[in-house]
Amino acid sequence: MIRNFLLYLLLIMVVHNTAMAKQWQVSPQDDLQQILNNSVNGDIVTLNNGTYYGNFAIDNEITLQGKAGAIIDAQGKGNALHLHNSNITIKDLEIINWGADLTEQNAAIYSDTKASNILIKNNQLQGSGFGIWLQKAEHIEVLNNTIVGDNTLRSADRGNGIQLSMVKHVLVRGNNVSNTRDGLYIISSQENVLQNNTMHDLRYGIHYMYSHSNKVLNNLAYNTRAGYALMSSKHLVVSGNTSKNSEDYGFLMNFITSSTITDNVIKNVWTKPENKVLGRDGKGLFVYNSAYNTISNNLIDTSEIGIHLTAGSENTKVFGNSFINNPTQVKYVSNKKQEWSKDGKGNYWSNYLGWDMNNDNVGDVIFEPNDGIDKLVWQYPEMKMLMDSPAIVILRWVQRQFPILKPPGVKDSYPLMQSPHQANTTSVAANTELQDTKH
Repeated sequence: MIRNFLLYLLLIMVVHNTAMAKQWQVSPQDDLQQILNNSVNGDIVTLNNGTYYGNFAIDNEITLQGKAGAIIDAQGKGNALHLHNSNITIKDLEIINWGADLTEQNAAIYSDTKASNILIKNNQLQGSGFGIWLQKAEHIEVLNNTIVGDNTLRSADRGNGIQLSMVKHVLVRGNNVSNTRDGLYIISSQENVLQNNTMHDLRYGIHYMYSHSNKVLNNLAYNTRAGYALMSSKHLVVSGNTSKNSEDYGFLMNFITSSTITDNVIKNVWTKPENKVLGRDGKGLFVYNSAYNTISNNLIDTSEIGIHLTAGSENTKVFGNSFINNPTQVKYVSNKKQEWSKDGKGNYWSNYLGWDMNNDNVGDVIFEPNDGIDKLVWQYPEMKMLMDSPAIVILRWVQRQFPILKPPGVKDSYPLMQSPHQANTTSVAANTELQDTKH
């Protein structure tokens, strides 16, 4: 009985506080900062059509939202909105022209307070500095925002689209980021989810540093130097993402441990001719000083180098991947042998020339993508002009006849005869054609 009475009192208090919340209707002629100062927790401040000039601080737990045509113009300096509290919602606003001082961390929406329960949703941001800067906070949602940087600046002089620093339990979903430095930059942040975001015309689409136990799911990056740059982090789940038309890397893994990279699509990683220098080749997957990871069921299609492992990148499980149309499928620089299959399942290699006599979709001949000649060419690229010479042909023959002379490398004992990715693509295309025929 007492418990029910207490619940009843709590319900009355909640309803009362909700009823007390004030709805502010603001026009450009009003003093927006004064209204924000006068608001109390739970208030809703709505900006009507027009431009609101200045830099605004939000000290209370309120909702700031805009109607169509409402624009906040920071006039080229500072932060457009500086959040100083928890339980703040920013939505449906257009914010432009905030500061470009990266040292001062100028941003359209800025929070460096230990806060929680912040929602940033459906905003249109365009400017030179950082789009959204969140630091020391937790339980935040950043949803369906569009962020456009300034492509007249050098990439290094632009801010990142969304920057997460020392945060936990943040969901970043459905955002579109372009022409910033990096799309999403995450440093020293744990247990966050980046999902269904689109990032293009950037340096890196997603950039991780010193962050653990994060999920990167179903994102799209294109027209970048690297689609996904994962560095100095562990316990990452990177699944269902796509990287297209990158110049240097589809996925770059530097000192990544105990992570899963699965079901991703990497296409067209190729260094532009005008940027070509010795040793700079487009790499679908570049794995540097990373170990104890699982790389499985990914499609790596049309990259100058399909996968490049170096600097102690060992104890990595590699299986179920499709390596298609990559001039160099594997570049492996290590002193240990690696088996790239698991439980009788290897990878699909478009240049595999073996056979399958029992029709179990597994090749009967072991696939070894590299030999000693390849390693010599990696060390001495000028040797490429000799690749078809009789001397090279003889060296390869000797190496095959005397396996003891072969250097350590990658071996796939169960190469797949058919790419699961090609089968899925064919099925989707067939279904699409059938649907078109019906209509």
